Amino acid sequence: MAERDHGTLTDTTWPSLPLTEWQDTYATLHMWTQIIGKIRLVLAAKLNHWWHSTLYVTPRGLTTSSIPYGTRTFEISFDFLEHHLQIQTNDGITRRIALVSRSVADFYHNVMNVLGEIGIYVRIWTMPQEVAQPIPFEQDDKYRTYDAEYAQRLWRILVQVDRVMTEFRSRFLGKSSPVHFFWGSFDLAMTRFSGRRAPEHPGGVPNMADWVTREAYSHEVSSCGFWPGGGTVEEPVFYSYAYPEPEGFRVYPVHPKEAFYDLQMQEFILPYEAVRRADNPDAVLLAFLQSTYDAAANLGNWDRAALERTSI
Repeated sequence: MAERDHGTLTDTTWPSLPLTEWQDTYATLHMWTQIIGKIRLVLAAKLNHWWHSTLYVTPRGLTTSSIPYGTRTFEISFDFLEHHLQIQTNDGITRRIALVSRSVADFYHNVMNVLGEIGIYVRIWTMPQEVAQPIPFEQDDKYRTYDAEYAQRLWRILVQVDRVMTEFRSRFLGKSSPVHFFWGSFDLAMTRFSGRRAPEHPGGVPNMADWVTREAYSHEVSSCGFWPGGGTVEEPVFYSYAYPEPEGFRVYPVHPKEAFYDLQMQEFILPYEAVRRADNPDAVLLAFLQSTYDAAANLGNWDRAALERTSI
């Protein structure tokens, strides 16, 4: 059982992740995961709501899962235990690239060169997504920090969140997404669907094309996830929202007591610290996920009897 001291390195299960302590590494990983995610986006068969672009949590880091390339298959994985990027193919080739402080351009060229050496040629759109003042990957020559300790802390949190959110996902019989990592917004998310079409999304999401948003929100959803924070959100948080947001959603009673509706974000927020410091983090997080889903499903008149599992 992990030692729980609420703040030192010995707390390896739900470690602390103060935004101010790792912002540079956060920015580095944001760009690196976008490069790898865009490779999957280009080559994988298209799935609804952009599910073919995401990454997945593994016992060592994050992965693309299998990507087709003609009759070959390959996978790209971040290993946050030994701190390398690993590329593997179905014909027995393995290549590794060290995860160390370096520029985005250097990382980009290194990845593309290694892929070319093993006969995988892919061109991606090199403009970063969902960030202010984006610089194409190949032109981003600024030296970037990679702090292995904080990269590993993030991954350890993602392992726990993936585990708990997968349990929450198992309660639902209707259409739901995998628990997956969106490299554009840099969050681990899971979405449930009512089964009904949604009104066309108005768009206007900062740094995201409207046609991308409208595909993502073509149907009614209740979505939840974990985000390390950024901008006006100065700490890591769990979130939950509904689209379209039903009347009364923002004042619906949710749990735990630390959860609240953020008017600017237009979603329920639960600070990560409230989960990390809890005697039973799993129960606290599940209470947040369930009660915010209840708000969406009850107020949105979802057919809960048909959509939910009453027993395992």
